[in-house]
Amino acid sequence: MLTAIIDYESGNLHSAEKAFQRMAQELDAGEVVVTSDAEVVAKADRLVLPGDGAFPACAAELRGHRGLYDAMVEAVEQKGRPFLGICVGMQLMASKITPQNPALKVPHMGWNDLIIDHPHPIFDGIRSGDHVYFVHSYHFRVHSDAARLAHVDYAGDVTAVIGRDTMLGMQFHPEKSQDIGLRMIGNFLTWTP
Repeated sequence: MLTAIIDYESGNLHSAEKAFQRMAQELDAGEVVVTSDAEVVAKADRLVLPGDGAFPACAAELRGHRGLYDAMVEAVEQKGRPFLGICVGMQLMASKITPQNPALKVPHMGWNDLIIDHPHPIFDGIRSGDHVYFVHSYHFRVHSDAARLAHVDYAGDVTAVIGRDTMLGMQFHPEKSQDIGLRMIGNFLTWTP
């Protein structure tokens, strides 16, 4: 099995690469590669779209990267390959956080208690109250409550995990969320949709 971490010059790929490779090795879940090659993305069994940095620049880089965006969309939407968007990788369809409480800062940075809304295999061994690490200025509003798998409380409900069909998104950084994040990475690598 091949898991492709998509490199579209989005910032800190090193920690994501290390975390996914560690869990793939521990779980005998195949090979993990970081790639900007559309052909590798097209043939991968699983796709991870990380992101760290300025949202507009990341979106422009992904769409301008030699067929990378089209290969990703085809693999996920037409071939049904499991997909995990992390932080900016999830935010491509999000809106900016505007807290009513001026004491709450944006970007939202730090640890928060995860509140699980709907069971999903990504949460195997995870429970509400487990802490995950956030660095973001955007949040995702779902059209269907069933698509919001978990949230946190920061200026109200902030969607933390979304999921539909073979697609998942995490607003937080699992690769920076210690044991809880590594467990979720492992769950993704062994998930059979």
